[in-house]
Amino acid sequence: MALLTLVRHGQAAFLEQNYDRLTALGERQARILGEYWLRTSTTFDQVYCGPAARHVRTSQIVADVFRSAGVAWPEPIPLPEVDEYPGIEVIRTFLPGLMETHEDIRALEAEFREAGDKSVAARIYDRMFQQVTAMWVAGELDSADVETWKAFCDRVDRAIALIRDGSGKNGRVVVFTSGGVIAATVRIALDLAAQRTLELSWTSRNASYSEFLFTIERFSLSSFNNHPHLEGPELLTYR
Repeated sequence: MALLTLVRHGQAAFLEQNYDRLTALGERQARILGEYWLRTSTTFDQVYCGPAARHVRTSQIVADVFRSAGVAWPEPIPLPEVDEYPGIEVIRTFLPGLMETHEDIRALEAEFREAGDKSVAARIYDRMFQQVTAMWVAGELDSADVETWKAFCDRVDRAIALIRDGSGKNGRVVVFTSGGVIAATVRIALDLAAQRTLELSWTSRNASYSEFLFTIERFSLSSFNNHPHLEGPELLTYR
């Protein structure tokens, strides 16, 4: 059977003006992942990379670890279909209107703006994000300017089909992507409902990896959210 490994990017700059970049910790997490795979003689025949800067940088750091040790690493293949679902666009587009019609969301947004501590603000933002994106996934929010949940899942389906078609019988493939894409791929293997898939998207650790076994006929989840390489608690992040 062939093996597909999906890697979530290292920690990104959550709640900063430019989210789509790795923090110093995110770079460290990616490097540790590369060192772990090098130490365990883990290799891949094909490497795919999502289009976000955090995907590309995570991939580059792992590649640098291998190549610096004199070990071959395949050139990454760009795969725009494994970009994250448009969570930030969902909030920007729908939050203003929801604040006018939903008192609880309005209160959360005010609490977020008034939070002085970044960790407190992050927790409040997460609650607001989860509530609004759940409405988006349920089809309650719609805009021509925002990708729908169905369209997101459809493009992940296309990406997985492309990867499967391009892999050898016993191929080993790695994809650098985001938590939503990983959850949507688990959905394929386990036939998850939409809201369960969304909830799963919030659980992947930064620089963790999930594995799927596949043949022409079968596509199965082998492991989820692996992070044996992230040994210290300071390395275990979700954002």
